[in-house]
Amino acid sequence: MNTEVTRQVAALRETVARLHRELTRNGLVAWTAGNVSARVPGQELMVIKPSGVDYDDLTAETMVVCDLNGAVVEGGSPSSDTAAHAYVYRAMPEVGGVVHTHSGYATAWAARGEAIPCWLTAQADEFGGEIPIGPFALIGGDDIGKGIVSTLSGHRSPAVLMRNHGVFTIGKDARAAVKAAVMCEDVARTAHLARALGQPVPIAPADIDSLYDRYQNVYGQRPPAP
Repeated sequence: MNTEVTRQVAALRETVARLHRELTRNGLVAWTAGNVSARVPGQELMVIKPSGVDYDDLTAETMVVCDLNGAVVEGGSPSSDTAAHAYVYRAMPEVGGVVHTHSGYATAWAARGEAIPCWLTAQADEFGGEIPIGPFALIGGDDIGKGIVSTLSGHRSPAVLMRNHGVFTIGKDARAAVKAAVMCEDVARTAHLARALGQPVPIAPADIDSLYDRYQNVYGQRPPAP
């Protein structure tokens, strides 16, 4: 790797290590399960969590650098989900970050093989409609990645519930993918509670579109005009 790529990788190692702490802080993972990865911009490389390492022991130095076929370039053994992440990056060049969790409420919907209907304005904002269910796939190869891509291609949601497994999220960068994972669990919990109380009221498709457009294009701070 040349000097500039080495610098990019070092920065992403720090970022990815830090973002793993967001998974534990938000209660999205248990023990060593779950992972965050980030694409190295302009390179056929990604940075991903090592396999089976406690979250308390994750540092920038323990992060693993792989190519986009999942082969290790620097570091130890990468996450068992590396092939899935690599497939997403190969198939979706706009994606800069991928996250996987087994967060409790969202994974309960995945265990039922059920998408989360859009009953909440917060879900319309972030996901643009339902959070879809993806197919069952075994861990270790790229079948999970294929299921993620086939489900999310052409879909506004950055999250998919992989049946009997858990949550995978994508984003323009790793931070955006972590945010989607946090919001997915929040929505899944509230939707579960709402349905336990009775039949939730759906939001009209036109209102979902309006909410999504406002949140994605108007909400938040904008850079000052030149």
